[in-house]
Amino acid sequence: MTRIRPAATIAFILLACGLAWLAALPMWLDRGLANPLSTALIPVMMFTPALAVVVVMLTMRPVPEGERLRFLGMWPLRPAKRVVWMMVLGLFGPVLLVALSVVVAALCGWVTLDLVHFSGFAEQLEASLPAGVPAPPVMVVILSQLLMIPFAAATINAALAFGEELGWRGFLVPALRQYGTWPALVISGLIWGLWHAPVILLGYNFGRTDMTGVLLMTAGCLAWGVLLGWLRLRSASLWPAVFAHGAMNAAGALITLLFAAGTTFDMALAGPLGVAGWIACAIVVVVLVLAGQFRRQPELDGAVGRMLSAPRQ
Repeated sequence: MTRIRPAATIAFILLACGLAWLAALPMWLDRGLANPLSTALIPVMMFTPALAVVVVMLTMRPVPEGERLRFLGMWPLRPAKRVVWMMVLGLFGPVLLVALSVVVAALCGWVTLDLVHFSGFAEQLEASLPAGVPAPPVMVVILSQLLMIPFAAATINAALAFGEELGWRGFLVPALRQYGTWPALVISGLIWGLWHAPVILLGYNFGRTDMTGVLLMTAGCLAWGVLLGWLRLRSASLWPAVFAHGAMNAAGALITLLFAAGTTFDMALAGPLGVAGWIACAIVVVVLVLAGQFRRQPELDGAVGRMLSAPRQ
């Protein structure tokens, strides 16, 4: 079984987090998220894990040169049928999971929904238009938004998510897999969450600028990271996790289409990375555990098309 040296794993984590702080530094120096460069700096930050992988692979060489794409789950896509179906699951599963989080939030009283008139979104839509400009039919806008989710998930969102996934599920999960499935999934999820600290402390996602926001994000990334890591291990490919991450980001604002006018909600409770999302992810994880899905991982050494060097559990 190929084992990644702890030094290489630690170097990757430190480099990825350090580069993230470097990418966010201009925002810390000037106006935070209001910095006009923030829309470019946040995508740049998303590619810092990928850059960390490249640096560690080239300098420390934890994986032999001819095995790197395979170890990272980038190639080959074999068996093609399994990889394709897992990619489809990654593309649509998170959308359903975000919808489940909205249901959980509504049942817990954390959000009031209006599934008839979509009054909260209609109110925001009207407020966003110049005076005198009539708002288009709200149902047309909502349907177009919903139809755009899988398209955005498979294109621009997946391209941006690749920068993170190459690091977290491409390198870190298989690097930690030698210590067991659950340690790999839990530790990688926690580190993924903490890596977001440079923007979370500026109010990104939860509007909290203290450690509460970081803790919320870390818990959310742990919950989602278990499922993204499962896609990685179950498919023996990076790409299902890439599409799932893209879909998660594309559907993350679903609740803003469905809430009732005159009400508010807290993303820390009702959002997909908040408590409602944790509950939704936990439900799916329990189902997968009971179905034995976390034990079904492709054997790697000497097996054509496999990329992780870890035994079946």
